[in-house]
Parts: sequence; C-alpha cells; structure tokens
Amino acid sequence: MNKYLYDVVLNSTGAELAVRGEVIQSLWSGYGEIVRLLLEGAAVPSVVLKYVSLPDEIDHPRGWNTDRSHQRKVTSYAVEMAWYKDWSSRCGDACKVPHCYAAVTDGQECLMVLEDLDDAGFPLRKSTLSRAEIQLCLHWLASFHATFMGEPPVDLWPVGSYWHLATRPDELAAMEEGPLKQAAGAIDARLNNCRYQSLVHGDAKVANFCFSEDGNRVAAVDFQYVGGGCGMKDVAYFLGSCLEEDQLEVSEAELLDYYFNVLRVSLQGQNKEINWPELEQEWRSLFPLAWADFHRFLLGWMPGHWKVNNYSRRITTEVLDQLNNPAD
Repeated sequence: MNKYLYDVVLNSTGAELAVRGEVIQSLWSGYGEIVRLLLEGAAVPSVVLKYVSLPDEIDHPRGWNTDRSHQRKVTSYAVEMAWYKDWSSRCGDACKVPHCYAAVTDGQECLMVLEDLDDAGFPLRKSTLSRAEIQLCLHWLASFHATFMGEPPVDLWPVGSYWHLATRPDELAAMEEGPLKQAAGAIDARLNNCRYQSLVHGDAKVANFCFSEDGNRVAAVDFQYVGGGCGMKDVAYFLGSCLEEDQLEVSEAELLDYYFNVLRVSLQGQNKEINWPELEQEWRSLFPLAWADFHRFLLGWMPGHWKVNNYSRRITTEVLDQLNNPAD
C-alpha cells in the first residue's frame, strides 16, 4: 500500500498510526487481500482494509483465465466501492453492514477502509447453521430487500448476482447440450423482468455472514455483486449454501414462509406502498426459477459441485416442465 492510501487510512479514521495485522483472506485470483489494521489514537482499535491491486497476469483457481473474467472482477470492485460510498449507510441494524470510512482508487489500486465487524460485536464465522441462525440470515435478507425495494441500482450491477447469465457466456458454452441450456435465456428473462425488484446482495452465502456471540445478531460482507433483481435469487442461493438436499426437501416451505413474513413486516416498517399479495405471489413463483438459474451456472462452471444434487435437479425439471407447458 502506497503512502497516499496509507494517509487515507489515517485521515478517515483519525488515527495517528496504523500497523498491519493479520491477513483475513486473499482475494480471488490474486487481486489483493483483506487485512486488519491496528490503529493508535483512533476511536476504534482496528479497521479492516479491502485492498485491491489489479494483477498483470490472471491466475483463476479453476482455470477461467479470460479477459471477460478479468473485466467482471474489475467491475465488481468498482461496484463494491460505489455500494459502500453511496448505499451502505442506508442499512440499519436489521441488515447490518460494515461502516465505510473511505473508498478510494489510485491508479491500479483501490482501497476500502471498513469497520472491523469482530470489534463491533460480530466475531463468529460459521460453516454450518442451526435453524435459528438460518432464520437470522433470512431476516437480514428480508430486511435488506425491503430497504431497497423499488430502487434503481445506480452505479451497481444492473442485474445483481455473480452468476448472472449475461456475464457468464463462457460457462453457458461449457454446459452440455440439453433442455436447461436451451431454456437459460427464458429463465433469465423471467427473473430480470419481474415487476417487483429490489437490490440483491448477489453472493449471500453462509461465509459472507458474521454472527454475534450471543447468536441474536448478524451482519453481512462482500458486496461485489450487489445490484438489481428479485430477492429470490439471494434466498435460493443462501439456502443452497447452508442446507443439504434432504434438509431442503423438508424445510423449504417453512423457511420461505418465515422469509415472507419478515419481508411483509419490514416493508410496512419502511412505509413502502406495495401491493403485498401481488409481490408475494410473484416472488414465490420465481423461487424455483432462481434455483434453476444457479443450477444452470454450476453445470457450466463446475458440474461436479456438491450443490448439483437431486433437489436441484428436481426443482429444475419442474421449472422446465412449467416453461414448456405454461397452461398446466
């Protein structure tokens, strides 16, 4: 990190000194790192830096080393900076995100100076969730979708989510020929053209949620693929990240009911004039399409992935049947 970026850290936090701490993680394909900085003379003891330095050579861990892949990542960091500068402050406690102290670009480098969620009371990361923790994350998603319902995604992805079809032609081309590949455009269009749209997180997996020690609060990170869309994309992707196929079969209906109950109450709290029965009917009908859309991505990107399971195949088959027989 050069002196200009270091000074940004000091000026934005009021610190007298910033000392490099632990590396939290390296960014995908060698694009930088997320690191904790220990502060002296500031109101908080530490901040988290998301530091991006665009590489001369692309090193994708799964071999997708293309100009298109590179440009998608470059855009994703610009989107995340816009999110933190222009949007994130509108998230309340019900959809907690890190406070942004600064987001700047300097040539091939960009820097986001973010609240340290560990210090803010969200120190736990989980790979498996209890039913209460799943509901906590669904509550976050419903509150997030309610907050931004009807908002045009200015300076964000026009269509949120990292697997969006228009940004993944290489993965589509890699799919085996078949009904899902042929229907990919139709599924994408149904999702993109829905009447009720919000912002979607775009990568709402378990790993991007941070939990409080008492188990009553959660916050979310990683907004590289935030943009416009139907909230079912987040819900389907999240449930697929934390439940096995047998759990999905048993729990899908109950968890969707929970999400929609929170969404209804959250929209009322936002004083948004929404035709609730219409929104609920539309989004419930789009949940299977959101699931099939992600299934389509996996079959092109990594067909042996554990999420390519019988539940996903069943949902996708039902979606294809519905598309082919719309009157049924």
